[in-house]
Amino acid sequence: MIQEFKDFIAKGNVIDLAVGIIIGAAFTAIVQSLVSDIINPLIGLILGGIDFTSMYVVLSGEVPAGAGLDTAREAGAAIFAYGAFVTAVINFFIIAMVVFMLVKLVNRIKKTAEKPDDVAPEVHTGPSQLDVLIEIRDTLKKDGV
Repeated sequence: MIQEFKDFIAKGNVIDLAVGIIIGAAFTAIVQSLVSDIINPLIGLILGGIDFTSMYVVLSGEVPAGAGLDTAREAGAAIFAYGAFVTAVINFFIIAMVVFMLVKLVNRIKKTAEKPDDVAPEVHTGPSQLDVLIEIRDTLKKDGV
């Protein structure tokens, strides 16, 4: 069983998957920083200096007026945190766009790797010696010689 596990781990696909997960986690941190540190402040600036990520609506429960999102959550109130949701949607679209571009790039690289660059055009050289001999034989048979 241990040998099977070693064989499984040693396969290239598992190692590629592990590398992909590590890079994906690092990339997610970069995207979250982009959204929370650059995009959301710009949206907040457009909305008049409001912290966009902490926008919410109280559905039920008691929340002190003007309380932040974390305070509302700690109070146990049912809230609709649409600012956090919109932030998550922006994160998703950025990650989806980058993944799409990466897949497109990989497909383009595969396509250029598959077709050879220097393919000589096919030149018609005429019939082979065997073809000419067969044609002569068939003509002689037809003529009755």
